[in-house]
Amino acid sequence: MSDSLVLRTGAQDGVATLTLNRIEKKNALSIALRDELSDALDDLAGDDTVKSVVITGAGDVFSSGFDLREFQQPELTDQLWASSDRFHATVLEFPLPLVAAVNGPAIAGGFDLAVMSDIRVAADTARFSHPEIEFGDVVYGPLHDLVGGAVARELCFTGRVVEAAEAKALGLVSSVVPPPALRDEVARFTGQIVRAPRDVLVRTKAKAVRLARVAGDKTLDL
Repeated sequence: MSDSLVLRTGAQDGVATLTLNRIEKKNALSIALRDELSDALDDLAGDDTVKSVVITGAGDVFSSGFDLREFQQPELTDQLWASSDRFHATVLEFPLPLVAAVNGPAIAGGFDLAVMSDIRVAADTARFSHPEIEFGDVVYGPLHDLVGGAVARELCFTGRVVEAAEAKALGLVSSVVPPPALRDEVARFTGQIVRAPRDVLVRTKAKAVRLARVAGDKTLDL
């Protein structure tokens, strides 16, 4: 297994794939992983051969959220928040369609990463929740933009678990399939996306970002 925290698959028919690669930590979003993902997205944003990017997790978990051990190390505070601010802004403002292939649980910051993507395709083993409401702030804006205030407030205030079938009913995900079918289902969506010219995709994504009004410089403002 590669030592890289984000595995990159180069553009194939216009689609690049980024895989979160901390299986032993359930793909927790450490400072290092967030920075590596931000770097990868910055690189892909400038690649004219790319029309869409898929983000997924290694193993059977999409992401368990931020690495909470880092919050217990005061010497990391400045780096932690700078990394977090950059990560959220980079994902939210990425200029091309992002597709989250949610291969399993997407919890806390992992839920945010899925929500900040443009399209979510989920395995039926996926589930979503914001348990961090019990001890800290929740990123609210992107979820509100996706499902509206009533659902977003309920999920953020209660932290309850949403299973894949309910996520489909709520509009959180576009499709739910068994895990072995996830790759092909994601390819079905990206295949439709890449039919469009890259410049059209860029302009359309810019409209989506502008109208969402959730881009911000600070994580805790979202």
